[in-house]
Amino acid sequence: MSALPARLYLRITRQELVLIFITMVWGGTFLVVHRAMAYSGPFFFVGLRFATASLLLACFFWRYLRALTWLEIRAGTMIGLAIAGGYGLQTWGMQTISSSQSAFLTALYVPVVPLLQWLVLRRPPGIMAWLGIALAFSGLVLVAGPQQSGIALSAGESATLLSTLAIAAEIILISRYAGQVDVRRVTLVQLLVASACAFLFMIPNGEALPSFSLPLVLSAAGLGAASALIQVTMNWAQRSVSPVRATVIYAGEPVWAGIVGRLAGERLPAAALLGGALIVCGVIVSELRLRRKKAVPDEAPQKP
Repeated sequence: MSALPARLYLRITRQELVLIFITMVWGGTFLVVHRAMAYSGPFFFVGLRFATASLLLACFFWRYLRALTWLEIRAGTMIGLAIAGGYGLQTWGMQTISSSQSAFLTALYVPVVPLLQWLVLRRPPGIMAWLGIALAFSGLVLVAGPQQSGIALSAGESATLLSTLAIAAEIILISRYAGQVDVRRVTLVQLLVASACAFLFMIPNGEALPSFSLPLVLSAAGLGAASALIQVTMNWAQRSVSPVRATVIYAGEPVWAGIVGRLAGERLPAAALLGGALIVCGVIVSELRLRRKKAVPDEAPQKP
């Protein structure tokens, strides 16, 4: 029997292409949130953002709510709590750090997801997925690494790092329930829960209602529409895309955020640019798979 060597091949599905596009949209939202902090407190803005997203989805999906199940309520509630924690802490941190820095620190959830997936879903990632995650994480270290000797995280950086745990939990929970629930109903539930929790978080944070401003309204409306699109797409695509592959695709988010921030005047050092390149390499490598061709049997000797 003669065995042919393994070869690499690139396979990108329609769902993964859509997730890549969503990641571009997602990356562009960081600058909008950062600038909105001049007009609002963080948790009020997050609550308003997801309330707007909920209202938009309700206009399209209200007729499907009659079939809402307890499983969808439970799944939507758990995912919504994770969204509120992730976006709330992330937005709180953006009061004191730049949008590009926030995006790169947020993407540190990349190495967290495969570990949670292993512990919760009992799905160990493959070799190429681990390699892609290692490349993406190396890039993130270059981007978010300390610029001075020693590590001294600010309050904004610490809050952003904590948000990565909630974001990782969101991705795992979406994959856990994706094949068991209706995407339209569960997305609406999770956005409503995220909005309600964010408004409640205003109390311990000591936030007051901001005064009316057109930039705040426009930012909330635009990000509400983006959030609705992002959450529906994530729930739809992750029915067939594994958590690890989705996570490494999402790792491209800080690259797009960095590009948008650069166009807006934020400057990235050379190390950050190299880190962004490593993140993109990690996305590509994670999509590679080892495939071994079937062995071709040797021809049997002919009888004389």
